[in-house]
Amino acid sequence: MTKTCVLLINLGTPDSPSVKDVRKYLFEFLNDPRVIDINPIGRFFLVNFIIVPFRAPKSAKIYKELWTKDGSPIMIYGESLKEKLQKELGNDFEVELAMRYQNPSLDEVCARMEKKGYEKIIILPLFPQYASASTGSAVEKAIKLISKWWVIPEIKIISQFYNDENYLNCVIEQSKKYNLNDYDHILFSYHGLPVRQVDKAHFDGMSCEHHKCEDEINEYNKYCYKASCYATTRMLAEKLNLPKERYTVCFQSRLDKDWLKPFSDKVIVEWAKKGAKNLLVFSPAFVADCLETIVEIGIEYQNLFKENGGEKVQLVESLNDHPLWVDALKKLVLKNL
Repeated sequence: MTKTCVLLINLGTPDSPSVKDVRKYLFEFLNDPRVIDINPIGRFFLVNFIIVPFRAPKSAKIYKELWTKDGSPIMIYGESLKEKLQKELGNDFEVELAMRYQNPSLDEVCARMEKKGYEKIIILPLFPQYASASTGSAVEKAIKLISKWWVIPEIKIISQFYNDENYLNCVIEQSKKYNLNDYDHILFSYHGLPVRQVDKAHFDGMSCEHHKCEDEINEYNKYCYKASCYATTRMLAEKLNLPKERYTVCFQSRLDKDWLKPFSDKVIVEWAKKGAKNLLVFSPAFVADCLETIVEIGIEYQNLFKENGGEKVQLVESLNDHPLWVDALKKLVLKNL
């Protein structure tokens, strides 16, 4: 009998780029109270009567740009990663992949896991930097499902791994195909979050400004998303021998003005207007290429840059199912046994 289950969790994807499937995905995603953390009644009306009806058709068009003949990249890479990690870990482990939203659902995967009689479960959300809306939501849902089992085995949760040396080396490896000297500036673009959500992660209730989250990790901000994004960048910049003036940390996919700044699209325009012709963009919050990397950075930011006088925005590909990333995950799992 397999002793340990490794449960990989990523955010999710619609089952297809059809408006119907995109609507289902957005409905589940945006109704999560950790994603839109407002009054439940307000969230219900905002999501179901304003956001989803108007956003689903527009998002479906964007997903059609992302979709390949084999399906959604985040799913393709996820399944490949699962299979490769299974092969590396061997028969004493069983690797499962679930998506927080849509399929393969955590409900379905956890129901299958319950029947296996594992001695230990390692829950590994595939988000390097902790955020309540990603890691927190995935862990909460998994624990809620597992807590209903009659026999609950030992559980280990890997909440974040932004400072894992092997993860960092994988990002560096992906960048080696690009000569950094060929680029006028380098961006480290992370997924954005509302500032209020980020500040909630500080154990003393203070703000990012109070804890100097752009400059250090301390006992109060160790789970602050902004602090860990900046820390990730500092460690990567050190490995790349990048001085501070050569790079900018920024945040993409914003929904309103009260999200983490600076905004990636604004930074792109600023550098174009300064006369920059080539930008290199890292996206260290995403371990698998998806809508935010392939379409938002690779297509939308490229068009934005060109419209303002620039020439090329080059995305450094995510870790996907790279052999070094598989090995890094293997080591992370074994370290947490």
